[in-house]
Amino acid sequence: MPVNVPNGLPAIDILREESVFLMTEERAARQDIRPLEIAIVNLMPTKVDTETQLLRLLSNTPLQVHVYLISMAAHSSKNTTANHMETFYVDSPEVRASGRRFDGLIVTGAPVESLPFEDVDYWEELTALFEWSRSSVYQSLFICWGANAGLWYFHGVEKHLLDEKLFGIYPTQRYVPSDQLLLGLDDPFSVPQSRYATARQEDVEAAGLAVLAGSPETGAVISVSPDRRQVFVTGHLEYDIDTLDREYRRDIDAGLEIAVPLHYYPQNDPSKPPVIHWRTYAHQFFANWLNYAVYQETPFKLEDIG
Repeated sequence: MPVNVPNGLPAIDILREESVFLMTEERAARQDIRPLEIAIVNLMPTKVDTETQLLRLLSNTPLQVHVYLISMAAHSSKNTTANHMETFYVDSPEVRASGRRFDGLIVTGAPVESLPFEDVDYWEELTALFEWSRSSVYQSLFICWGANAGLWYFHGVEKHLLDEKLFGIYPTQRYVPSDQLLLGLDDPFSVPQSRYATARQEDVEAAGLAVLAGSPETGAVISVSPDRRQVFVTGHLEYDIDTLDREYRRDIDAGLEIAVPLHYYPQNDPSKPPVIHWRTYAHQFFANWLNYAVYQETPFKLEDIG
């Protein structure tokens, strides 16, 4: 089944070229079906890229998904046009005031890892949204910095800055192989990483969460809250094949000291095109999340969420 997206969203043309089935709001309105309502809080600077990446993964399931894009009113995007934001996004205060409820919420990463949480310009607004999600969202998925933010706000798990960037494709071990979120994943499976901060596995476990996957090198990568209504992923399964390459060349052009992303280019040679070996895992994980964590568990009537 398709993902329902706003009419005119740039991701539509990109994904249709890949034979990904997307449905516009106009066509979806003519179907008598209760789709999953998924809100995406897109904190990444390259909004269109992240929209495309997530929609690609949300489409790979028999379930019909209606996507709702949320932005931070306290933050002005420098890399996405104002017209795009005004056309396709709703500010979080408006969402909170609307009384809407959602089957699922996805909170993306953001390039603010070096800042204390309270110094992020939209932190107060984001935590208000987190608080709203307790009673208005059934299942939440937090990615990269979003995972660090969610672990800290909801569970008091501190983020720890790394001496150097964790950058590349890392083998990730399945600690709970039978968990439904990990069904179909190899052991180990590959996860792109691009971050300066980590969640220590011992801290996550001490807070009462279950660490489903990770490694000594990457720390906790996939964790779930005790009630399983929150999933925290510190990597970037959604990344395109060239995302790390663009980040690497951006940092080089900016004069930053940055190592070549590990296990990404053949023979670790940036002059060679990268090889993708995490796409299957990404599709499988998001299908598992939608099916087992959202569809199988969320109330049919969203007003019953509490």
